Amino acid sequence: MLTSSWIRCWSGLEAQGDGVALMQRLVSAYQQPQRKYHTLQHLSECLLLLSQHRGLAVEPDEVEMALWFHDAIYDVMAHDNEARSAEWAAQALADAGVPTARVERITQHILATRHSALPEGRDQALLVDIDLAILGAENLRYQAFERQVREEYAWVPEPLFRQKRAEVLEGFLGRPQLYNTPALREALEAQARVNLAGAIAALRRGS
Repeated sequence: MLTSSWIRCWSGLEAQGDGVALMQRLVSAYQQPQRKYHTLQHLSECLLLLSQHRGLAVEPDEVEMALWFHDAIYDVMAHDNEARSAEWAAQALADAGVPTARVERITQHILATRHSALPEGRDQALLVDIDLAILGAENLRYQAFERQVREEYAWVPEPLFRQKRAEVLEGFLGRPQLYNTPALREALEAQARVNLAGAIAALRRGS
């Protein structure tokens, strides 16, 4: 699935060359040992969900390429991963002759996965919703996700991790709506709120 996804969006963007070396670099990045959640599993889940909702995108190839790059850089102790991932995408796609306007939209999509502001436009909303779809996963997958996040932050002392993680999840739960794309909101919102409330309660009681 990864290869077919890459070929589809690479050719759809009319990028020059076959892009195989770049794809391989990205695959290797997602396989770095410090990653436990931000892995090829997460990338694959995102790409699969996009494949089911491509018709909702204005420029689906741009959304797909942004997903490929959105966690390309992932340092668990850094706060600029999205910015550095966007810079990588901008340089690589410009080098491949992708039009500047498209490169700019793709980089803005990647920066939107910081989840610090509401997404702008339909494509960005779709991409952000796909990135957050794990919050609305069925219970067993959601529990695995929380374990994977804890493993990525294994260096953080347990009490501090519980406090900070609960604050992050409470921030999401406090939003009027988690998903901005109607189809994904209908499919995921209710389960996401159940998952978040349960995870917050567990973190707050220390179990």
